[in-house]
Amino acid sequence: MARTELKSVITCDMEGRIETISKGSERIFGYREDELVGKKRVSIFSPGETVLEHVPTWLKTASEEGEFNTETVFVKKDGTPIPAKIRITPTFRDGVQIGYCGITEVLEDKAPQEVAPKISFLTKVFTWLVITRAPFLTAVILPILIGGAWTAYRSPAESVSWQNFWLALVAGIALHVSANVFNDYFDWTSGTDQINNDYFLPYSGGSRSIELGLADEKLLRRFATVSLLLSGVIGVYLAFASGFGVLLFGLAGAFMAYFYTAPPLRLAARKGLGELSIGLSFGPLATAGTVYAVTGSIDLSSFLVGLPIGFLTVLILWINQFPDEQADKQAGKINLVVLLGKQKARWGYVLMLGLAFGLLAYWAFNGLLPLLTMLTFLLIPMAVYSSRIVLRDYAKRSLVRANVATIRLHAFFGLIMAGTLFFGS
Repeated sequence: MARTELKSVITCDMEGRIETISKGSERIFGYREDELVGKKRVSIFSPGETVLEHVPTWLKTASEEGEFNTETVFVKKDGTPIPAKIRITPTFRDGVQIGYCGITEVLEDKAPQEVAPKISFLTKVFTWLVITRAPFLTAVILPILIGGAWTAYRSPAESVSWQNFWLALVAGIALHVSANVFNDYFDWTSGTDQINNDYFLPYSGGSRSIELGLADEKLLRRFATVSLLLSGVIGVYLAFASGFGVLLFGLAGAFMAYFYTAPPLRLAARKGLGELSIGLSFGPLATAGTVYAVTGSIDLSSFLVGLPIGFLTVLILWINQFPDEQADKQAGKINLVVLLGKQKARWGYVLMLGLAFGLLAYWAFNGLLPLLTMLTFLLIPMAVYSSRIVLRDYAKRSLVRANVATIRLHAFFGLIMAGTLFFGS
């Protein structure tokens, strides 16, 4: 029977934000109370892969059955593994669950490898999806699809190189991966991530890959650089295949991918330049760059067709900045939500939503786009739903429902627009 000695008691809210810790917690984990309470989440105590594969199940079981007990490995502040057993119970107020309580005892007679939870191959793959923030790659995939569909709608089939389209898609994804990983790297090295405890995981606050121990600074920097170079290599090939104008699009994208959070420019901190760079990169530049890659030429309409999806991409960034407002302000990351304040910025959300739908309708009725693209207006109820949440709950944790709805709205809008352009050709 394993002998137990030291004991820790920690409580957190439903999102894992630490609310109280005992003196035993300080002794076991090596943190002071003022380093944790209101500043960190309980995920900081576990290896990242354990957090991804096991912790959600542990919490679900505790909520459904009243408690969950297991042996596992925790991590001290200095990185030392701690073999331990934990009992997790739900906490309640007025009959409603408000969080969890974890009681941890160190297993003095066991080695970390004896109690470490097994990590599956799928979790190791999923780790890289987390590091690259793969679910958000729709931000670049959709405008490239729209650019390809616009090409099919406007250009004779014999003038289109679909091989170049797929290469442009791969290059765009690699460039976006680079931007995501550089973003995490510079947000960590600038101190923004360390002071942000109010993010809506996984929608805002970055991947938290360094905090979770999934990657270190060196790995992120190298991976982002390799992704950027991969995009560049494909861009050079496309330049020879379609025209050297491709390089202008590629250089513009690479510039904004890197300097979005990198010093000295740090566009995300410069009062609207971050939002502008996102809107251009994931809107007009992506659609026009795709058209150029597959046909070797562009006109003004190739840029204009990307504006509606560009506004919706900015909308995802916009709503994700709400929970991060205070941390961004402390870190000197003065984006438009910080500049305006949440109360005023909520109207910016409604304005950009109106611009996305309004521009599409205007161009559809004026003949630039086929009337079939008006099928995007089937999404108006979803847009109204998310707007009502933003206007009402802009300062509450329930705002997360609008984050989810905005991502879905962007995805459905992009797919409908691309589909109606392609099949309307």
